[in-house]
Amino acid sequence: MNGRASVERNKRRMLILAYQSLGIVFGDLSISPLYVYDSAFSRLLHQHRNEESILGVLSLIFWSLTLFPLLKYVVILLNADDNGEGGTLALYSLLRRHAKFSLLPNYQVADEELQAYHRPGYSSLPSPFRRFLEKHKKFRTSVLLVVLFAACMVIGDGVFTPALSVFSSFQGLKVHNKNLGHGALLSIICIVLVGLFALQHRGNHKISFMFAPIVTLWLLSIAALGVYNIIKWNPDVYRGLSPYYAYKLFKETRKTGWLSIGGLLLCIAGTEAMFVNLGHFSTASIRVAFSWFVYPCLVLQYMGQAAFLSKNVSALAKNSFYQSIPDQLFWPMFVLAILTAVTASQAVISATFSILKQCQAIGCFPRVKIVHTSRWIRGQIYIPEINWILMILCVAVTVGFQDTILIGNAYGLACISVTLVNTWLLSLVIIFVWHRNILLAILPLLLFTPIELIYLSSSLAKVSRGGWAPLALATVFLFVMYVWHYGSRRKYLLEVQNKVPMKWILALGPTLGILRVPGIGLIYTELVSGVPSIFTQFLTNLPAIHQVVVFVCIKSLPIPRVPDKDRYLVGRVGPKSYRMYRCIIRYGYKDVNKYVDDFEDNLVMSIAEFIRMEAEGVSSPDRSSFEGRMAVIRKSDKFGTRLVTSDSSDKERSSKAGKSSACYRLQSKYEVDESPKFIQRHTRYQLPCGECLDEELKEELVELLEAKEAGVAYVVGHSYIKARKHSSRLKRFVINVVYSFLRKNCRAPSVVLHIPQISLIEVGMVYSL
Repeated sequence: MNGRASVERNKRRMLILAYQSLGIVFGDLSISPLYVYDSAFSRLLHQHRNEESILGVLSLIFWSLTLFPLLKYVVILLNADDNGEGGTLALYSLLRRHAKFSLLPNYQVADEELQAYHRPGYSSLPSPFRRFLEKHKKFRTSVLLVVLFAACMVIGDGVFTPALSVFSSFQGLKVHNKNLGHGALLSIICIVLVGLFALQHRGNHKISFMFAPIVTLWLLSIAALGVYNIIKWNPDVYRGLSPYYAYKLFKETRKTGWLSIGGLLLCIAGTEAMFVNLGHFSTASIRVAFSWFVYPCLVLQYMGQAAFLSKNVSALAKNSFYQSIPDQLFWPMFVLAILTAVTASQAVISATFSILKQCQAIGCFPRVKIVHTSRWIRGQIYIPEINWILMILCVAVTVGFQDTILIGNAYGLACISVTLVNTWLLSLVIIFVWHRNILLAILPLLLFTPIELIYLSSSLAKVSRGGWAPLALATVFLFVMYVWHYGSRRKYLLEVQNKVPMKWILALGPTLGILRVPGIGLIYTELVSGVPSIFTQFLTNLPAIHQVVVFVCIKSLPIPRVPDKDRYLVGRVGPKSYRMYRCIIRYGYKDVNKYVDDFEDNLVMSIAEFIRMEAEGVSSPDRSSFEGRMAVIRKSDKFGTRLVTSDSSDKERSSKAGKSSACYRLQSKYEVDESPKFIQRHTRYQLPCGECLDEELKEELVELLEAKEAGVAYVVGHSYIKARKHSSRLKRFVINVVYSFLRKNCRAPSVVLHIPQISLIEVGMVYSL
């Protein structure tokens, strides 16, 4: 009975997720009937606008929906998830883990011990083909460029989807009111687009409960409308489902028919959302929602439009969707179309923010402000700078093109480019991740790539008619991403080369050659091993350093999420008497980076746990894994329990220190705004009374706790990057102009890490790349 009840619960949960996915995943795909036929027949000559051509276009639409969304994505590609996450960057993360495609030498054995690092059921034995590709840096760079290009095309969806969907939905006003001027219509559309982007900062969690009902009602309505048109105008329209009519269309129209394929791409626009938003739902829920509801509704609608157009050829390329609606139902369908267009745009804009966050996590986008708009729904973010850039571009595209055909050409090229890249990455995943035969990996290429290349060639033929827009947009974003990645990687490699030799540190002695003062000094570095050059710069310019020094590294792993219990990797730098430690804080590309919440407390407890584990030896049950002197400090029931804690407020601390209430108010006035979470709560740690500890262990723990009580200082490098004098002109332009401009105008590391200004120490560094 319990097993049966569990199955029923899982089935009920899957159906609920399938219903919820309708509003987030399928909004863009569901709104496409507004403009597909108009875009397709805009290229067909008047002599080809007949019933046979209409049935041929219907056949192409049906088989496009069947081959790509249904077969490729729902049946095949959803299996290539990264621990429940999907999208082009998720496929790339799989390859980075299993084939070592990463260009940064920050690999650690401890990372592979995470449960999410390897797909269960597949071995990670190296193959000769894998070793061959890993040796060639040009191949790894090419893969990165292709992935970033696809990501840029997805970002373009955040520009073209709102413009196309909102523009198409408002086109119904011209059908109902032919006296409405084009300028007035354009003004209304721009106002709606500006309002859509202006509300993004509130997040979509407050209105997301409306998304699924709107899209559900829309799909049911267009399906019913399709059935109505089939019965009224042409019950024999089902003949168009035969591929024979697609062949006949190409035979008769030849080049004109080939050019019309670009418009048909819009029927599968939004398919990528099924894969990108996989992490918010589940594979089963998306498969059920599309296969049993979305797909049949869309097929019925496209058949209904074809039936109407077959008897009303004059309506071709003239807002055929709205003309197929009975007059009594025009206004309800018009309002519903606008709501669905806004829903589709909202989902695509949110997906664009997620894509950029993932690019930033893999070091391919400048640091920007990321706002998490929901405490309960993970992954919902808002990026202010990108939001306003998308708004400006979206309004510019709408005003510049003023035509759904031109916007559709741009959108179609972006769509097919992402689809083609995913096919190639899928073949690499079959080889490197699933470890299947190369012949099996070639099958997706043989099945999908020829058709995708035909679609792509048709879209490229329309570069002069709107197709240039996604290429221009992708070129700009790709240039920014690669320059940032190139500069960051070269800077990291230079830091690796200039690491401080441990012999030099040992020669200084436990005092490091200067005065050790009370407190903890956190030195931020990107290195996962060795002592960074910023440390020598600090020792050279200041006459003292803290009694406890911790080298902190915020590391992003190529997995979606790192469990909180495995987040901290702690080790020792030098002998025990030096009181120097290393703490690597690991995040996944989908993680919420919580640098503020109890950061200092967790850091101190992790170091204390490491000291205890080191003293207890390898046989300790809490000891998880070691990499040299690095240990994973797991958060468990025992984490932090071996220290006695007590909390005190700011006012209590100030009174104990002899401060007056006026002094406290003055301090609060100037400090609270800087970092409220750092000064609202203070935790004092003590060793438990009566516990028998080794004298050396007790001394180190006491010194750590005293240093925490004395205060924490944050040391961050303030670097200046320039190219060497004898570098090429291109390199000097990239480093001295573009990369320097991006560094100056992106978020500072101290802001991203939420470091309180009162505790910040910046050390200037000059890097010649």
